[in-house]
Amino acid sequence: MPDKTDELIIRLLSANSRASNTEIAQKLNMSESAVRRRIGNLVKSGRIRKFTLDVDDANSSSAITWVSVNPSVPTSDVSQKIKGVPGVVVVYETAGQFDIAVVLQGANVVELNRSVEGIRRIGGVISTSTAMVLRTIR
Repeated sequence: MPDKTDELIIRLLSANSRASNTEIAQKLNMSESAVRRRIGNLVKSGRIRKFTLDVDDANSSSAITWVSVNPSVPTSDVSQKIKGVPGVVVVYETAGQFDIAVVLQGANVVELNRSVEGIRRIGGVISTSTAMVLRTIR
């Protein structure tokens, strides 16, 4: 089970996945080999599933689409189908007014609209509500 040091390593990697083991070790006052071992254990345990790329998306469009699912259809089935729609970045199953939140990204609004239409055609989807992202602050 990850401890406080593992959580600090995860935070540092979340902020900069390109940080070297040496850089992390210096920030945490640890040896490079201890950091390497801990990262390896976090990957092996599944706590860290992948290292991702953060790109400048200033020239693309993003949206968040909320999805309501028919109660007779398992939400997880709909989520899996949504995951396969082009332009879908991430799918969250949620509690509240909507069952699913979907983050979309595309080159322009036309591509985003295609993604939303793809989601609407999935069996079990009752309705969608989409909000365009105006600016991302990190």
